[in-house]
Amino acid sequence: MSFASLGLSDALLRAVATTGYTTPTPVQLQAIPTVLQGRDLMVAAQTGTGKTGGFALPMLELLFPNGQPSGHVRKPRQVRALVLTPTRELAAQVHESITDYATELPLKSACVFGGVGPNPQVRAIAPGLDILVACPGRLLDLANQKLVDLSQVEILVLDEADRMLDMGFIHDVKKVIARLPGKRQNLLFSATFSKEITELANRLLNDPQRIEVTPPNTTVERIEQKAFRIQSGHKRALLAHLITQGAWEQVLVFTRTKHGANRLAEYLNKQGLTAAAIHGNKSQSARTKALKEFKAGTLRIMVATDIAARGLDIDQLPHVVNFELPNVSEDYVHRIGRTGRAGRSGEAVSLVSPDEEKLLKSIERMTRQQIETGDDLGFVAPTQNDLNNDRPERAERSDRPRGNQPSRKRNADSSKNGQQPGRAANGKRNGPKGPKPAKGPADQPRSNQPRRPQRAARPVISEPDDAVARERRLQAFGNRAVPDPEEKPARNNRRKGQEKPALFGG
Repeated sequence: MSFASLGLSDALLRAVATTGYTTPTPVQLQAIPTVLQGRDLMVAAQTGTGKTGGFALPMLELLFPNGQPSGHVRKPRQVRALVLTPTRELAAQVHESITDYATELPLKSACVFGGVGPNPQVRAIAPGLDILVACPGRLLDLANQKLVDLSQVEILVLDEADRMLDMGFIHDVKKVIARLPGKRQNLLFSATFSKEITELANRLLNDPQRIEVTPPNTTVERIEQKAFRIQSGHKRALLAHLITQGAWEQVLVFTRTKHGANRLAEYLNKQGLTAAAIHGNKSQSARTKALKEFKAGTLRIMVATDIAARGLDIDQLPHVVNFELPNVSEDYVHRIGRTGRAGRSGEAVSLVSPDEEKLLKSIERMTRQQIETGDDLGFVAPTQNDLNNDRPERAERSDRPRGNQPSRKRNADSSKNGQQPGRAANGKRNGPKGPKPAKGPADQPRSNQPRRPQRAARPVISEPDDAVARERRLQAFGNRAVPDPEEKPARNNRRKGQEKPALFGG
């Protein structure tokens, strides 16, 4: 069958022909007629099976019947169709595909996601849109600020719904859905029909048409899969060897961690292989630039974490490498699904260290197939000296003469001998002498400082205790009451005019 038999307008057919597609994929054959009937849809299909065209083409046909405006009047900040995606890269590529299909249509669309300034996105939404492609977080922020109106959405698409669940976006998705009108068409696309996805579909969809193009958790048959058992310390050298000897022109490499992706890209560049890392810590501009160069062929190797496992849509990608196996077996299917797309063949290579054997067995049980061992193309494992040369900073530290390194023991011995660390034997501090600080008033000799005026000394009473002596004391103290030297003063804590009571009645 052809696209013309699916009920699409001539404007869409011409746009599809321009993109190079002539025959619809199995998922498109089943999804497009169902969407055009206005029914809710639930699709389980692997990546690379044409899911974007499966909902973008019929959605454009519903918004623009026969390629003409439907008479709908756009209102400020209102959206007619909403597409939610889990990652920025996937949102940008879905929007790009929609605009490619709508080259002959008066489409107003926009794409919003985090990581970039919101002002251009707000300006794009302001006049009203036919289609908005968005990541849930940024869309919810704009909706809370009343910068986008979702009350008139006619079609909702959840793309890669299972990935949204894995990444913890389901709460934001529910908040977005709560802002939508009750009467709308819902389309849900997922790689698998897990228990969580089925529960979400039961709450969201209304009597949906269920489509499963491939059995759950199986890999595309056109992808040739290979595994290489190797020590983890030799993986980088083997990868560079396979790329060089196999003349691989475009390679997507997956790692578990962001730092691992950075280190691997740096190593490959040192080997003369142009590489760039893409992950969540990279700015959106850097991620967009790397993806653009990779698609254009100017960047040979892209090293990515699983954030890009479903966000990259690259035609004719021949090689995917699992530098480290994923901890979740299902992610293996999503990773290698980047190759072998649209009916083309591809190769998926996995580098397996001894501690990853259990992960490999789990993947083989899930996919119900055994992954064969690949040809290493005459690879010779590097020696320990070669590995040290790959780490120049570490080698320099180990080769540094021990006499030039500060010794903690030497300082400890000096302290035992009565000498403080950092001081010479005469007690003076070691090191270059600098200018002495200016002396302040406190640093001047005491003889140069003005003396405080002294109080007049009280006369010393040494006379015996008789009436004459008492009279002399009174005259000396200005007729003030002076206690008798032999008389003990009253306690300070005694109440005025009261004697302190005895504690034990005595």
